[in-house]
Amino acid sequence: MLCDKWCDLFTLYNPRMFALCAVPLALVLSTLASAQTISFPTEDGGRVCADLYGQGTHAVVLAHGGRFNKESWREQAQVLAADGFRILAIDFRGFGCSTGPGEANFDKAPFENDVIAAVRYLKAHGAKSVSVVGGSFGGGAAGDASIKLSPGEIDRIVFLGAAPNLSAEKLKSRSLFIVAREDRNDSGARLPGIRAQYDRAPQPKELIVLDGSAHAQFLFQTDQSSRVMHEIVRFLSVT
Repeated sequence: MLCDKWCDLFTLYNPRMFALCAVPLALVLSTLASAQTISFPTEDGGRVCADLYGQGTHAVVLAHGGRFNKESWREQAQVLAADGFRILAIDFRGFGCSTGPGEANFDKAPFENDVIAAVRYLKAHGAKSVSVVGGSFGGGAAGDASIKLSPGEIDRIVFLGAAPNLSAEKLKSRSLFIVAREDRNDSGARLPGIRAQYDRAPQPKELIVLDGSAHAQFLFQTDQSSRVMHEIVRFLSVT
């Protein structure tokens, strides 16, 4: 019964994971549930704490939003690791044990430096390509990192309820924007600003507008969760 539940979970996101059912349950659980906690420096003197999942030469950085942390990605990290990606879920400076200049000023902290450090850590440890999935301000940091880096350093970015803070016309990564139609903050609906940045972004790019009002990682707590995860896996896997 337990094996059936795990198989249902992963085949929902990727039918190829049906092969996991042939693997002993204890091995499956051990491989997918475990994460190695590591840390590495940033170029501006900070230090990023992160959870590392899986193996493989295609890697993904998971960049959380303001109400989340690296542990909040555990379920999504397990799914992506099972699909063959190496996953690095980071805590931004000022979260968990991560530190760095500007951490006390959330509105002005150079969070993109934490993403850059994560990308370069993965490249230094054998990753041939690195993509980023960023929720809320984590998506903004991922976009700014892409703009500041050289072409090819970040292969693709998934923006969950987010867009770069800098002008998206300078993005150097393939991009997927996912946002709920009624997602709002104190300034109003987020969709118009995200759509404007999407329009500026270079090809290839995609925009998916979902029903509802859930913001960024909160989408995983709705009935849209399976679709969001399916779109992320599809986008990261397409050649």
